[in-house]
Amino acid sequence: MNKLINSGSKDTRSGFGEAMIELAAQNPWVVALCADLTGSLKLEMFSEKYPERFIQTGIAEANMMGIAAGLTIGGFIPYATTFANFATSRVYDQVRQSIAYSNKNVKICASHAGLTLGEDGATHQVLEDIGMMKMLPNMVVINPCDFNQTKAATHAIAKHQGPVYLRFGRPKVPNFTPPNLVFEIGRAIKLIPGREVSIFATGHLVWKAIEAAKILRLKGISAELINIHTIKPLDEQAVIRSVLKTGCAVTAEEHQRNGGLGDSIAQLLSRKHPVPVEMVAVDDVFGESGTPDELMIKYHLDTPDIVEAALKALGRKLL
Repeated sequence: MNKLINSGSKDTRSGFGEAMIELAAQNPWVVALCADLTGSLKLEMFSEKYPERFIQTGIAEANMMGIAAGLTIGGFIPYATTFANFATSRVYDQVRQSIAYSNKNVKICASHAGLTLGEDGATHQVLEDIGMMKMLPNMVVINPCDFNQTKAATHAIAKHQGPVYLRFGRPKVPNFTPPNLVFEIGRAIKLIPGREVSIFATGHLVWKAIEAAKILRLKGISAELINIHTIKPLDEQAVIRSVLKTGCAVTAEEHQRNGGLGDSIAQLLSRKHPVPVEMVAVDDVFGESGTPDELMIKYHLDTPDIVEAALKALGRKLL
């Protein structure tokens, strides 16, 4: 098993904020827009250091998306930022028409995604955003796992020509990827090699999957863990290569079962290499108010749930 060391817990949104300061210094065409959530998106320093490249739209997310699309016509690289719920559900028409359909070079950067938004409750805990965004032609969908990977992804999407949805979160989570990571859009990362079951995890569930792989190893089960940070375009070769070896798979994500990472992987495998697939995800319900840890346990997105899913997938493989 590879050594994956937690260097301390940090929130992924802070990785985004740090990267934005670095990007602004490197690229004068990078601009940031925010819908009255500057502190939540960690853009205070950006707004102070580069006020001429910061647009505060107020609580007008649809307008913000239209402004961002317009800025691309002049050659700017706009990062449109708000909570994930407001960046998708509230403005889906504007994103579809003005950004995806028009193939504009807008980077939609969404914080506070998933159940781990916590106490704000179901109205803010968007669990459908990956599905909504991945269905849009031209849209790239990225869901990094920790502070370092979020920072690297924020840099990488500036070089990508076209619309991107970058999803990250509110709570502090283990930071374990290398600080000098080179982020490749659409290239999955094998974290732990294995022979008996493939675990494909994304976002906050990657660290939970690392913990699950360790438990499985103690049970004598060799689990291969792959970090799927880019959900679209999906690294199909990495997925197929892994299941050809293991013969079964588990997907793990902080999102609805319908439309998420598991949905993408199940579709791929049904077409190219059918194997048993178990999904760790929210099962067609809304969230509720609670601490992130309480919610991850209640909605079966914790380490034991990944272990259980792996054992179930292995059992189905042997039938």
